[in-house]
Amino acid sequence: MAVEWRFAAGDVARMRFAFSPLWELVSSLRVLRDPAAHSVHLPWLRAVRPRLAELDLTELFALVPVRGYLPDFLTPPPDTPLPDFAAELDRVRRTPPETAVEELACVRSADPEALQRFGTDPEAGIRRVTDTLRDYWTLAFEEFWPRVYGLLEADVTWRSRILATGGVRELFADLHGSVTWHGDRLVATRDCDYSGPINGDGLLLVPSAFHWPDTAIMFEPYQPLLCYPARGVGTLWTLGRPCTSGGLGALIGRTRADILTALEEPASTSALARRMELTPGAVSQHLSVLSGGGLVTRRRMGREVFYRRTPIGDALVSGS
Repeated sequence: MAVEWRFAAGDVARMRFAFSPLWELVSSLRVLRDPAAHSVHLPWLRAVRPRLAELDLTELFALVPVRGYLPDFLTPPPDTPLPDFAAELDRVRRTPPETAVEELACVRSADPEALQRFGTDPEAGIRRVTDTLRDYWTLAFEEFWPRVYGLLEADVTWRSRILATGGVRELFADLHGSVTWHGDRLVATRDCDYSGPINGDGLLLVPSAFHWPDTAIMFEPYQPLLCYPARGVGTLWTLGRPCTSGGLGALIGRTRADILTALEEPASTSALARRMELTPGAVSQHLSVLSGGGLVTRRRMGREVFYRRTPIGDALVSGS
C-alpha cells in the first residue's frame, strides 16, 4: 500500500519546508510511551519524566496511540514556515467538533473508554486536550524547543542545498527509504492507499526529530504534507560545543575554533548561539572576525543570514 501524489506543472515550485513545534510535541507523546523504540531521546526522557508526575496525560495517550493513526486535528499542517506554538495550539482549539469525532473513529486506542468520553462531548474534549497540551509544552518541551529547532533548521538548510543543486529527484532520493520520486509522482510506502494530485499551496515538507525514524503523511482535506526524520537526530542531546583540537584553538582562539568546527553545515547566528550556549551578539562578533580572515562566508536566505566555512576554513579544521 502507498500514498501517491501527482505533480502538475508549477507544483514543484510551490513545494516548501516548515517547522512545527506542535508536531514535535505530539510526536514526543509516543516517545514517553515507548522509550525502547526511541532510545536516542533517553536524555530528554530522564530530564522530563519527574516533571510530569502531576500531569494527567491519560486522554492524550488515548488519542495518540504508540503506533498507527492519530487524529489529524492534533497536528494541523503548519501555515507559516515557523509557526508559533501558541498559534498552532489555537488552531487545535478551533477544531470543529464534527471533524474531531470523524477522525476519532479511525484511532485504534488501548483506552477506548477515554475515547468514548471525548466523543460524547467533543467540544469539551477539545478544550481539555488543548489545555493539557499547553501544560505539557510548558513542563516538558518549551525549554528544549530551541535545541530541537536548531537541528530542524540545519536539516532544512541541507535539503535546500540539495534541491538547488540536484533538483527534486536528488531531494527525495536522500529523504527517506520509503519515499521515491517517479518523474511526476511522489510515492510513499504507507499502511493505506491514496492517489491524488497536489493541489492548493503545494506539498509541505516538515522535518521532525521526535517522529524519527518514521515518516508521516497528510492529504485531503488537509494540505498535502510529508513529515520526515531530520538529519543528525543522534547528536540532538549531545553537549552543545563540538570537539575542537587544541592546536586550532591556540591559533585562532578556543571559541572561534569551536564556531568554525561547528560549521560542518551552514548555520545562522541564532542556531550557533543556541548550540554554543553563547549570546547571538557574541557569536556575531566572532563570525565577523572569521569572515574577515577568509575562514567563513555568509549568504542571505530569506530573513536570515547563514554562514559556512570557506575552503580555507575546511582545510584548517580538517588539518587540525
